[in-house]
Amino acid sequence: MDVIIVGAGVGGLTLALCLQEAGIRARVFESSPEIRPLGVGINVLPHASRELGRLGLEPALTRHAVLTREAAFFNRFGQLIHREPLGRFAGYDAPQYSIHRGDLQRVLLDAWIERAGSEALATGWRCTGFAQDQRGVSVAFDDPRSGTARPPQQADVVVACDGLHSAIRKQLHPGEGEPRYSGVNMWRGASRWKPILGGATMIRAGWLSHGKMVIYPIRDDIDGSGGQLVNWVAEIETSTYRQRDWTRPGRLADFIGAFEDWHFDWLDVPALIRAADSVLEFPMVDQDPLPWWTQGRVTLLGDAAHPMVPRGSNGAGQAILDARCLTDLLARGGEPAVALRDYETQRLAATTQVVLTNRSNPPDAIIRVVHERTGDRPFARIEDIISRAELEQMSREYKRIAGLDHVGPGKARIDG
Repeated sequence: MDVIIVGAGVGGLTLALCLQEAGIRARVFESSPEIRPLGVGINVLPHASRELGRLGLEPALTRHAVLTREAAFFNRFGQLIHREPLGRFAGYDAPQYSIHRGDLQRVLLDAWIERAGSEALATGWRCTGFAQDQRGVSVAFDDPRSGTARPPQQADVVVACDGLHSAIRKQLHPGEGEPRYSGVNMWRGASRWKPILGGATMIRAGWLSHGKMVIYPIRDDIDGSGGQLVNWVAEIETSTYRQRDWTRPGRLADFIGAFEDWHFDWLDVPALIRAADSVLEFPMVDQDPLPWWTQGRVTLLGDAAHPMVPRGSNGAGQAILDARCLTDLLARGGEPAVALRDYETQRLAATTQVVLTNRSNPPDAIIRVVHERTGDRPFARIEDIISRAELEQMSREYKRIAGLDHVGPGKARIDG
């Protein structure tokens, strides 16, 4: 079997490595002429990091990432609402990684080239569409710099891992329509900073109507003196919508005002924001779940299949789970189209639930509830606002939907 993978992002490279391990030939075609470390931070949750560990990548990931120890939730006055352990510190058999997206992609890319050879990766090949029959698939490409057509490529199976603007998704669903805007924009950056709350905490603070922050470290000891590269995400409700583009520059003046008075005894938030070398802006959008992903020998994976509002640190994780599921089904042998249809049956329903939950009840719904019940005022005791049992139940429910309540042979401790 010969598989063409369109896109060398996290999902595409993970699929390539899984297929190679299973003895299935794969070739990766990436539209960018050069793969550069774009983006900012990303979290790889235990259900996904377990799959990367199965590929032998844990040592490399541990060198580049921060092993996340806990999640902590605060209001916008810096008061602690809830904290709970994460990854192996919560009893999972796999860690949670907080890592620069470029570092994660580099770990996957280096492993792919080492194991499959440089000829198994083609850059500067932009997919423009496909045609198929009962014998195979022909994929059309061009050079994104010149627009010149490249030679069509043949394969038994084609998997679109080409992200938010997937050409194959557009061909399969030409009348899909525009993304669904949540009414929230986010601005992202990474700042060199001293460790916050011990240097291994994922922080969520505030709420959208008055500004919300997500903060976590993504590189350790960047200066030889214990300093870290700290990822931050600022989210604010706004009617301004700009087309989704992970590389769009953002302006500090558009959002810093919401956080100017966030001076806590454990962090000066506006100073952290201003310490970033650059800022990126992205609208919090998703797409309504598709009714199907697969047509014959062609299917979708990752953001090409199920773009979701980036909450819950679950987008890349679901792409990694897609890759493992699809590989296991193709490795059974038999008709590729049957394996692709079984993959869709298993993964479409699961990811649809995550997409819909990320809209309404992601993990940070904890801080939304406290915000609403306090009327956006400081509290004297969190126990007077919300019980520990209710906090734990909210956290437990998201883990169940995301597939985090059953990772590995043992039962993870998810109640804090």
